[in-house]
Amino acid sequence: MTGTPDREALGTLLRHVLELLDGDVAAVYADLGLADYRPRFSPLVRVLVADGPLAIRDLAARVGVTHSAASQSVAQMSRAGLVTLSPGADARQRIVTLTDRAYALLPAIEAEWAATTTAMRQLDAELPVPLADELYAVLAALRRRPLRDRITDTGLAPDRPRSPARPDTAG
Repeated sequence: MTGTPDREALGTLLRHVLELLDGDVAAVYADLGLADYRPRFSPLVRVLVADGPLAIRDLAARVGVTHSAASQSVAQMSRAGLVTLSPGADARQRIVTLTDRAYALLPAIEAEWAATTTAMRQLDAELPVPLADELYAVLAALRRRPLRDRITDTGLAPDRPRSPARPDTAG
């Protein structure tokens, strides 16, 4: 994308920013010879290093993403040879374990994480408010009062029961 999304097309703008950030991190991995490694893998790898093998549901909770998002990432990681899946306590549960390949890549993964953290601090210095601080503020506001309720209050949608408060989970 070469243009900038319309200011009021907020979803498009958020996706564009994420594409720019993830695209640049993915390019760094490609420069390091890891073209099949995705930036979205790193939070999962870091949790698995810290906690050991976990069920996908537990991994999702620890990272702060949906079960579906974690399952999709784990499937991609499995295809890339970074994790193995084994049966859990019941037939629906799958346990995710890092492979030797993932452990071999840890120095590059950790170096990229540190470099990206430093680069984001530099970017934050150029912003009126650090990006993560603003995003956490948005999450908190939406947990207090979902956008759907705010839209309903404009009169567009018919009255309906209000959404319950959302749980306080990161992600």
